Amino acid sequence: MQLITPRKNISILVHILGWLMLGVVLLLLSPLSWRMGEIDLPNEYWWKQAFLVLLLLFIFYTNQSFVVPRVLLKGKTYTYLLMAIIGGIFFYYIIVYFEQLIQYPLRMHETFSPDRPFDPKRRWIPGDVFQEMLYLLSVGLSTSLALVQKWQKDEEHRQELEKQRIKTELSYLKAQINPHFFFNTLNNIYSLTNLDVKKAQEALLKLSRMMRYVLYENQKETTLLSKEVDFIRDYIELMKMRLTDKVKLHIQLDETEDHHIIAPMLLLPFLENSFKHGISSQKESDIHIKLEIMGNTIFFETRNQIFPTNPDSPEAKEHGIGLVNTQRRLSLLYPGKHRLKFGKDEENQEYYVNLTLNLE
Repeated sequence: MQLITPRKNISILVHILGWLMLGVVLLLLSPLSWRMGEIDLPNEYWWKQAFLVLLLLFIFYTNQSFVVPRVLLKGKTYTYLLMAIIGGIFFYYIIVYFEQLIQYPLRMHETFSPDRPFDPKRRWIPGDVFQEMLYLLSVGLSTSLALVQKWQKDEEHRQELEKQRIKTELSYLKAQINPHFFFNTLNNIYSLTNLDVKKAQEALLKLSRMMRYVLYENQKETTLLSKEVDFIRDYIELMKMRLTDKVKLHIQLDETEDHHIIAPMLLLPFLENSFKHGISSQKESDIHIKLEIMGNTIFFETRNQIFPTNPDSPEAKEHGIGLVNTQRRLSLLYPGKHRLKFGKDEENQEYYVNLTLNLE
């Protein structure tokens, strides 16, 4: 069952009001200008005016619903103009035929000029011109309405296609999250089973929780910021398994509130980038990760020293795809609501990421 939307209700109401206004003009205002107190109009006049309104109504909706879509919008402009001209001629003779059928000219002559002889061939030219103008007005308005509706339909279709394109692109971007982390973590957990079974069990629990987040929350458009932060905490804890004493972590993550929501897995590429490029097996290094929350705005920052990546590692072959994807996701999901700056601080030999994101 097709539901009638408020927009369609408004459209129907506008049509009804428009035809009521035309009916008032033809059936009431015109007669009032003829000294109604002195002239008693014949019934044939009212029949003719009512027939004129019904005929204009038929022309309006026939042109809007059938002629314009099947002729004009198919590129047959000259055919449409010819049909409009022929329709105007038919309109004129239909009115004349109806007037003769109800003896309208005779009754109007008897009402306005009873002392003069009646000439059935004589027409009142201003009245015919006015009726043809009404025909042109009906055709013009219905054509304009059909063209506007076609434009609106095309625009809605274009917007729907754009939504589908963005949805597909976002799904593709989310699907490219680095899987190497999970494989490396599993290898580390396997190694721990021979050294510290309890620690290995805790790590496996964190990894399973993260996998559940990736499998379920990542399929949604939004998730709670608290869940995203929990994911970040688990990620950092698992990354510590791979770090030596030469790596110093400086972590500051504000407590979140339940009403904050965010796109899932949005911050992970920044973390991956820090741990991928900010760790050295020979030199000491520092990684700074900070998440501040002020009202509905979050401030996320990472800073790390820059060390060359092992060219044989899988991460070296990604060429920064994570940051590019995240930048694209931000532009699609939070247009005008985010500010992202990242790059190399030559003075301190650090790579930095600064993200300000409005979650409203």
